[in-house]
Amino acid sequence: MAAKGRLPERTDLNISLTPGRAPFASNPAQSRGRRYPEPESPTRTPFQRDRDRIIHAGAFRRLKHKTQVFVAHYGDYYRTRLTHSLEVSQIARTLARSLRLDEDLAEALALAHDLGHPPFGHAGEDALQVCMAPYGGFDHNAQTLHVITELEARYAEFNGLNLTWETLEGIAKHNGPLIGPHAKPLPELLAAYNTQQDLALSTFASAEAQVAAISDDIAYNNHDLDDGLRAGLFSVEDLRSLPLVGEVIGHVEARYPGLERKRLIQETIRRLITHWIDDVFAETQSRIDHHKPKSADDVRDAGEFLVAFSPEMRSHVQALRQFLFANMYRHFEVNRSMTKAKRIIGDLFGLFLTEPQTLPTEWAQMCADRDERNSARVVCDYIAGMTDRFALQEHKRLFDLSAGI
Repeated sequence: MAAKGRLPERTDLNISLTPGRAPFASNPAQSRGRRYPEPESPTRTPFQRDRDRIIHAGAFRRLKHKTQVFVAHYGDYYRTRLTHSLEVSQIARTLARSLRLDEDLAEALALAHDLGHPPFGHAGEDALQVCMAPYGGFDHNAQTLHVITELEARYAEFNGLNLTWETLEGIAKHNGPLIGPHAKPLPELLAAYNTQQDLALSTFASAEAQVAAISDDIAYNNHDLDDGLRAGLFSVEDLRSLPLVGEVIGHVEARYPGLERKRLIQETIRRLITHWIDDVFAETQSRIDHHKPKSADDVRDAGEFLVAFSPEMRSHVQALRQFLFANMYRHFEVNRSMTKAKRIIGDLFGLFLTEPQTLPTEWAQMCADRDERNSARVVCDYIAGMTDRFALQEHKRLFDLSAGI
């Protein structure tokens, strides 16, 4: 187990710098290592192995049936956590390559960032936050770290996936420092893990982690537009007054008069994604020129995000988020599904906590001889790992007397 504090740079890997690699990029040959030492792969860098382990994880496969916005039975076309994560990884690789960063680390972080999300999207997270309020709380980001460091049981010698320090750091704090004057209270799970392996929570994350975080914003803002239009929650006409979005719609219509609605939407979405990526690249280059980072640690100590939107684009993003919040996330059809989802999560949590013998055997055994607080964490882990449809089935089995056991 690695001691608390910064780990020394690795010197035992024979991996040369990629031609053109930026000096502030994360270098796999200088990784701070894994919590449990392992022989290195002769064919893959440490960050490539991290990506591969994430793809093969059970938690990654379950993303296929976890909600992004719409509950699983709403329709097969809409994004799930899995398809969202794949879109994030594509954008992250594009940005990482343009900025001469480590693409494999950026991709690994993009693929892993939602592994801790419970079923039913943000409604499920809200419900678990309420359920876990007396027992240390619930945070999907901390849950992701918990999944990859403890809950995944694939290896004989350790729990979790034993990912590199850089990947764990990026997952923990890709949205900024977690300790400091402007930080929110540190989630209990994350604080507990940090006593075992110091993730330097008071600094910013690597440039690759920042790329993964902003790629998440680009992906979900644009595909939520796409999904909301397809679901009929709002129309193209409703978007015309939005800055940038309305302009892009106008440009597409001017170039392709009479374009059918489906193609108009797709052409608009793809152009918007390009606008956002180009803006991030330009703004990041400007910040790099200002800070002149010479190492990955210089990025961490810069005092601000180096990978960011320009002020003008941030205002466009805010306008779009406000529109989506009012017209999609709070649409009555979505609200009906989400309030039902919250009741399902609350019912399951209450039953499993008071009657742990109703849990599957291995989970029930984990609750044996534990106090209520620790049993609640086991129940939370079980529910958070469910897919939408499994949660629906469990609820039916346990609360519908006409259903089979």
